[in-house]
Amino acid sequence: MLPGLAAAAAAHRRGWSSLCRLRLRCGAAARGSGELQEWQNLVTFGSFSNVVPCSHSYFCTLSQVKLYSTNVQKEGQGSKTPQVEKIPTFDEAVKAVLKKREYGPKYTQNNFITGVRAINEFCLKASDLEQLRKIRQRSPHEDTESFTVYLRSDVEAKSLEVWGSPEALARERKLRIKAEREYRERLFRNQSILREYSDFLGNTKPRSRMTSVFLKGPGKVVMVAICINGLNCFFKFLAWIYTGSASMFSEAIHSLSDTCNQGLLALGISKSIQTPDPSHPYGFSNMRYIASLISGVGIFMMGAGLSWYHGIMGLLHPQPMESLLWAYCILAGSLLSEGATLLVAVNELRRSAAAKGMSFYKYVMESRDPSTNVILLEDTAAVLGVTIAATCMGLTSITGNPLYDSLGSLGVGTLLGVVSAFLIYTNTEALLGRSIQPEQVQRLTELLENDPSVRAIHDVKATDLGLGKVRFKAEVDFDGRVVTRSYLEKQDFDQMLQEIQEVKTPEELETFMLKHGENIIDTLGAEVDRLEKELKKRNPEVRHVDLEIL
Repeated sequence: MLPGLAAAAAAHRRGWSSLCRLRLRCGAAARGSGELQEWQNLVTFGSFSNVVPCSHSYFCTLSQVKLYSTNVQKEGQGSKTPQVEKIPTFDEAVKAVLKKREYGPKYTQNNFITGVRAINEFCLKASDLEQLRKIRQRSPHEDTESFTVYLRSDVEAKSLEVWGSPEALARERKLRIKAEREYRERLFRNQSILREYSDFLGNTKPRSRMTSVFLKGPGKVVMVAICINGLNCFFKFLAWIYTGSASMFSEAIHSLSDTCNQGLLALGISKSIQTPDPSHPYGFSNMRYIASLISGVGIFMMGAGLSWYHGIMGLLHPQPMESLLWAYCILAGSLLSEGATLLVAVNELRRSAAAKGMSFYKYVMESRDPSTNVILLEDTAAVLGVTIAATCMGLTSITGNPLYDSLGSLGVGTLLGVVSAFLIYTNTEALLGRSIQPEQVQRLTELLENDPSVRAIHDVKATDLGLGKVRFKAEVDFDGRVVTRSYLEKQDFDQMLQEIQEVKTPEELETFMLKHGENIIDTLGAEVDRLEKELKKRNPEVRHVDLEIL
C-alpha cells in the first residue's frame, strides 16, 4: 500500500512541474507578441483522476470543474471574462432523474385491471386479451392464490385499436348497458313464469335451507309461538265477545299483537339467511334485529295502546259483565300454552348462552339472539298478563265492581309497554354496531401482537354483525426489518450482489430499487393476508377482517 502512495505522490509532483514549465512558456510568448493573455485560459484544471488511479471513475468525473477561454480578444478589445461550467454531483444527478416523474392529478399508466373488467368496461373479447402482456398477481380472495391481470394502458390502447375512437367505444358501452337492462327484465319475467309453473305443478325439489332454519334454533321457537298464540288469540276474542270483559279484550289484543310480531320475526329470520350480494356485501344478518325492533314498536302501539284505551274507557263508562266461567277456562288454557312456549324459548336461550360461554342473564340483556329474545319477553309478559287479567276478573266477580276489570286492562297495557321499550332499546343498540366481549377483543389483539412482523396494534374495533358474525378492524404497525428479511430469505444473494455491482448510473439504481421495492410491498401484502387467515382460523366467528397498515 505504501509503494502505491509513493508512486502517486511522485506522479503528482511531475504533473505540477510540467504545469509550471507550461506557465513560463506561455508568459514568454505573451510578452514577445505584445498580447496580455492569462495563462489560465490555456490550461484546463481538473481532478486528479489522470494522475492518481481511482477504481470509481464515474464519481471522479462527476466532481471535475473545467475553465474554458472564450472569444480570444483582438486588437483594442478589453480583457476576456472566463465562463464556468459545473458538472452535477452524484446526488444531484439522482435527484434530476427522479424529478422527471411528473405524475399529475390522474395517473393510471401502471394500474392493473382484471380480464372481466377489461371485457365489460372496454368492450373487448377474450381473444383480444391474448395479445396483451399478462401479469400474475397475488389474489385478494381466499379461495385462489393468484390470478392474471393486465396493464390498464395496454387495455385502453387495445380498445382504441378495436373500436377506432373513444366516441365509438362510448357508443358501444351505451348499447351494451341497454342490452343488459333488457336482459335483466326478460330474466325477471321468465323467473316469475317459472315460479308460477312450479306452484301450479308442484315443486318436487326440497327447499332444504329455508325449511331447516325453521326446524331448529330460533326458527323453531318462532314457529311454535305463532301456532300457540294464533289459537289463543282466536279463543280469547270469543271469550271477550261472550263476556264483554275489558281484561279479556286486552288479552285478546295481546295475543293478536304477539301473533303478528312473531310472523314478522319469521320473515326476518328467512331474510337473514340470504346469500350476500353486491348491494349487501356483509349479508342480511341484521334483518333479525330490524324485525325485532319493528316487533317492539308493534307491541307498544297495538298491544299497550289498545289495552290502555280499553281500560280508560272502562273506567269512564263501566258496564256490567256476563258470566266469566268461560273466560276463566280460556285463561287457564292460555296460561298453560304460553308457559309451554316460554319453556321452549328459555331452553333455546340457555343452550345458545352456553355455546357462547355467557350467562343466561347477560345473553338476554345484550340481545345476542333477537328473535328468541322477543319470544321470551312476549311469553313472559303473556303469562304475567294472564295472571293479572284472571286476578282482576276474580275481584270483579267477587265484588261485582267492573272497575277492577278495567284496572286489569291498564295493568296488562303497562306490562306490554315495558316489554316493548326493552325490545326497542336492545335492538337499537345492536343495529348501531355493538362491540364484542372485551375478553374476545383481548384474545384477538394478543394473537396479532405475538406475531414477529407486528410491532404494535392501534385503534382496534370488533363489531358484532349478528348471527355470531364478527367484523374485526385494526391499525397494524409492521416491523419493516422483519418484512424485508422475509423477502430476502426467498432471494438469491449471489444474483442480488451481481445486480448491485452492475449499478453505475442513477437510472440503473432507480431500476434496481423499484424492482425490489415493489417486491417488498407484495411481501407486506402477503403478511397481511397471512394474519387475516390466522385470525379467521383460530376464531371462526370472525368473518370479516380489515388490517390497515400504519
